[in-house]
Amino acid sequence: MNRPDETLDDLTMGGLKILQAKSGYRFSIDPVLLCAFVPSVKNARIADLGTGNGIIPLLLSCRQEACQITGVEFQTAMVERARRSVQLNGRQESIQIMQGDLRELPEELAAESFDIVTANPPYRNQGTGRLAPGDERAVARHELAGGLDVFLRAAAFLLHSGGRFYVVYLAERLAELLSEMRCFRLEPKRLRMVHSRKGEAARMVLVEGRKNGKPGLSIEPPLIIYIGTGRDYSQETLAMYETDVEREE
Repeated sequence: MNRPDETLDDLTMGGLKILQAKSGYRFSIDPVLLCAFVPSVKNARIADLGTGNGIIPLLLSCRQEACQITGVEFQTAMVERARRSVQLNGRQESIQIMQGDLRELPEELAAESFDIVTANPPYRNQGTGRLAPGDERAVARHELAGGLDVFLRAAAFLLHSGGRFYVVYLAERLAELLSEMRCFRLEPKRLRMVHSRKGEAARMVLVEGRKNGKPGLSIEPPLIIYIGTGRDYSQETLAMYETDVEREE
């Protein structure tokens, strides 16, 4: 099932499991936060950009009813691993993993053909911070294969007018994110700051954009990940692993 250089990890949601490289890219809590931020919409067509090991499509498949989810990833090893994880979890009918470069999307992905697009893009500019060892982690964390504009351009191309874009990103780059979203006609509509602990500065931000949407941004209460100074999750964080969520029609 898993190879010597891989681990098979329990996602604790919906009985899902995921294959990950022991020394390559391994997902953090950020995809969990993002998937919980996406309202469940029945029969939606969803695209996940830079899907990596397929963590976001897998999590969304538990939260979205009768949806078709397409994950796009250009690293061959991660595409292969994501496809095996989809098969392992019996999600072949609802999830498709495509290999492709966001700078030149596969022809099968037609313009304005998706209701929702999600993204957990690399957070760091090339040349800033320490490069993670190994190509998988370096590309996942640093803009080696395209920056924020590449993800936003792809999202704007894939979404129909009124479609929704969901992203998790560094709080310190929030001004850049909102400005760039508007440049690509992805009007920011919802925003939630993510704090590791109460009293600490925000580390991440969750944003929803609407293609061709009207101005008007809702700022939601902050999300606190941990209780006190320890590593115990808050009740809200723990609830994100539940799959019984209210659905929009």
